[in-house]
Amino acid sequence: MARPKVDKPAAARPTPLGIYDRARPDGITGIEIVAIALSALWLLGSAVFFLALAPAPDPNDTQGGLRFLMTMLAVFMPVAMIWVAATAARASRVMREESQRLQAAIDAIRQAYIAQSQAGAVGAEASVTRKLDEIAESTRKAETALATFSTRREETARTRPAAPVAAPPEGQQSLALGTQTEEMQPPVEGDDLIRALNFPETAEDTEGFAALRRAMKDRGAAQLITAAQDILTLLSQDGIYMDDLRPDRARPEVWRQFGQGARGRPIAALGGIRDRSSLALTAGRMKQDPIFRDTAHHFLRRFDRLFHEFEKVASDAEISALADTRTARAFMLLGRVAGTFD
Repeated sequence: MARPKVDKPAAARPTPLGIYDRARPDGITGIEIVAIALSALWLLGSAVFFLALAPAPDPNDTQGGLRFLMTMLAVFMPVAMIWVAATAARASRVMREESQRLQAAIDAIRQAYIAQSQAGAVGAEASVTRKLDEIAESTRKAETALATFSTRREETARTRPAAPVAAPPEGQQSLALGTQTEEMQPPVEGDDLIRALNFPETAEDTEGFAALRRAMKDRGAAQLITAAQDILTLLSQDGIYMDDLRPDRARPEVWRQFGQGARGRPIAALGGIRDRSSLALTAGRMKQDPIFRDTAHHFLRRFDRLFHEFEKVASDAEISALADTRTARAFMLLGRVAGTFD
């Protein structure tokens, strides 16, 4: 069976001018052989003419020296012209070979550059594909976790027995206040809230998931966690991850001023995100994507409301711990882009 024909890569193909890859060694070529033959033929003809056919010399001739000089010129001048022409022909051949070798080298360099560019494009495409796969995987994990929390919350609400409603005393009218079940839940503890706002580290982080479930029972915390999940998912689409950010830490006093309603320069230290690429990408997305802009402003409002209540009961250590969560870093990034700290 005939073997399949396999094309060689561009870089491995021999150049059509491979014979000119190195200079020819110096030696006698056809040009020198032709010059030698013509010189010998001319000298032989001159010898026959001047020695055999020339008349006998006249002893009374006074111009013998001039005649001898003219004879030498007639004999050797054509030989010199033959070798000048041979030298010019050989120089022309050498220049032509050098030009062909140079063209072959240029072609080889062009082929190597094209092969390298194609390899670089393939590598860049693979890198982009890998990054998109990572973003998609992160989004799927986040959506799965959020769906798990919502499902468990709904199951808890369905299985919890309804609280008995006491009958009002005689003569007193009942008031249909419509108190929601979430409002009857005790407020979430500080440690659970901080762990929930940082989100579980891995799928095996059972403590993180437990804290997140407890925090989701609080209405304000659940709204902030959902808003944070939405904005973190949108930021990940641009390759912005909170774990990659290293913000400057602000003192708890500055955070308390923010919780008490301060805005602008007094709380400028909260905008500790210095990563220029993340700030530029977020600012561009904020201007061009209305969905991202609405989600970001919704998240900032929820963070403002929850921290306003959290600051009243939290210690400085708890405030510092909350400031180091992924949710707080997203607040620093978006707050700086939105001008909260200007």
